[in-house]
Amino acid sequence: MHRPSRASLLFLQATMAVEKAAKRASTVIVAAVQMSSGSDVAGNLAEAERLLGSAAQSGVTLAVLPENFAFMGKTDAERLKIAEPSGDGQIQRWLTSTAKKFGMWLVGGTIPVTAGSGRCYSSCFVVDAAGKVVARYDKRHLFDVVVPGSTESYRESTNTVAGEEIVVCDSPLGVLGLGVCYDLRFPEHFRSMLEAGMQAVALPAAFTRPTGDAHWEVLIRARAVENLCPVIAAAQCGRHAGGRETWGHSMVVDAWGQVIVACADEPGIAVAGLDMQAVQKIRTQFPALRHRNP
Repeated sequence: MHRPSRASLLFLQATMAVEKAAKRASTVIVAAVQMSSGSDVAGNLAEAERLLGSAAQSGVTLAVLPENFAFMGKTDAERLKIAEPSGDGQIQRWLTSTAKKFGMWLVGGTIPVTAGSGRCYSSCFVVDAAGKVVARYDKRHLFDVVVPGSTESYRESTNTVAGEEIVVCDSPLGVLGLGVCYDLRFPEHFRSMLEAGMQAVALPAAFTRPTGDAHWEVLIRARAVENLCPVIAAAQCGRHAGGRETWGHSMVVDAWGQVIVACADEPGIAVAGLDMQAVQKIRTQFPALRHRNP
């Protein structure tokens, strides 16, 4: 029986060590932050900071906060009272200082940003680990619906202006695409970001309990599978001011559509490592994106 030489074994061990190091280098630790926000801005920011502190202790490089993380009032109209001008305001300053404090990239859920005419944008800011704002995305698809099977109805467009542009930005995950809540139901939004080079998706959300129970996980996994990219989906959970209930179940899904980690229906964090070299390998070995025939 042939036995490998000591030199061959040492070479094999060195090769395996290099491969493991390369995998570690390409793995980014991310977190989806789940909250049950209310109408107390200071209290919500303190809770977000607590959860982000736990994420930092877990070695997280990039964390995604949920939609309306700083304020969930009784009505959408109440959001106008805390709307901030772009580039200034309590919540935006908190985002930049907290990112810098923890040395962590933050996808800042959404906050109301003044749009004039008594309305606001629902804006998602991406802040790097040095506290610099690198991108802003204004939610494009507004939730004007009557929820089937319930008495709930929403007309987000009454107080919110829809954004007009898709937004992607460079990040520790490569090119990061941004979507918010109801955007999840529109695959063309994600295809447009794919055309712009998207390699991963951050999705802040506040899905209602009925729609979340029915569609939340399947929609996230579908967007991941269609675009062969991981999705970090951060959600609101529980009962909020005014009686609104949200579904929770924040999760990180890989590029093959598998749920790596998920929260249940309580505040917390879902932490996972995303190997971005593995994402590229999947796209190479399973070239569905190159086979598209629009």
